[in-house]
Amino acid sequence: MTAMLILCGGAYGVQAHAQQPDEDNHQLTDEKGTWSLVVENDYFGDSDDNYTNGLRLSWMSGSKPMDPVSRFATNLMRGDDAVVVRRGLAIGQSVFTPNDLQTTEYLPDQRPYAAWLYGEFTNVVERSNTIDQLTIQLGVVGPSAGGEWAQEEIHNLIEDEAPQGWDNQIKDEVGVVISYDKKMRALAKLGETDFGIDITPNLGVTLGNIYTNARAGLTVRIGQDLKNDYGPPRVRPSLAGSGYFAPDDGFSWYIFGGVEGRAVAHDIFLEGSLFRTDDPSVVAKDFVADLQAGLVLQFGQTQIGLTYIERTEEYETQDIPQRFGAVSLSRKF
Repeated sequence: MTAMLILCGGAYGVQAHAQQPDEDNHQLTDEKGTWSLVVENDYFGDSDDNYTNGLRLSWMSGSKPMDPVSRFATNLMRGDDAVVVRRGLAIGQSVFTPNDLQTTEYLPDQRPYAAWLYGEFTNVVERSNTIDQLTIQLGVVGPSAGGEWAQEEIHNLIEDEAPQGWDNQIKDEVGVVISYDKKMRALAKLGETDFGIDITPNLGVTLGNIYTNARAGLTVRIGQDLKNDYGPPRVRPSLAGSGYFAPDDGFSWYIFGGVEGRAVAHDIFLEGSLFRTDDPSVVAKDFVADLQAGLVLQFGQTQIGLTYIERTEEYETQDIPQRFGAVSLSRKF
């Protein structure tokens, strides 16, 4: 974590002192909202365990006048009338399983079966090459989250055997999660075209009965029209982008790589509920890191993102890091 904070602090210093052309220091103003669908699955990493599937459908507004809720959230983040404010809504589901899917027995040394079904409100405050994001998630963990049904449907789709141990999943619990994230971008053009490179450190904290963690990370991108966004959308707690893009041209692209470290105080999907002791659980690690790389393509009002992720071991008896992929499709309306 110390190394991660040093990296982020150094990149922030670069951003603070970089001399940018005026046209690169503007907020991304646009009228249209952005709809995004994100699918994350361990099938892309040739496995079927741990974090096995994530789905998220989101809408992020264009840069329109603030409503009362957005103004309140913006004031919490010390915004003013000069900033661009966007607000977003999302629904999502995340599904977790042990390694052995064919036994009906409880597996004390493997990740418990669990699912998280949630709705989400996000307020994004954008200044010049900086965004602050406040996110509130409200949902349910347990059988009511529909994880068993979702995994069985996916296994039917890929003609795989159905999992047998969902009777051992974490029990129902209403969840509330509040997250704050800050991204600070240093952007430099290479030559006279829109081709360039940027470095974006991020800091964040999450509080709630589902997740509680603090995080720091860094993303590097190389490509065309990088000022259009802050990376592709993802499913929390992954290293995510901004949830919107503001295209200047008919086509743009970039490749990216990133790392994020999380100091974990609580993860219900590993440790069970804070309010009861009879949930299945494992011993969670105090620190988890994500390494990721990917490609983003923008065609007109449509953006496609492909990301490959390696996540370090999340609990003491996990044998190897987890690998999974993410596909995102975003469209301006």
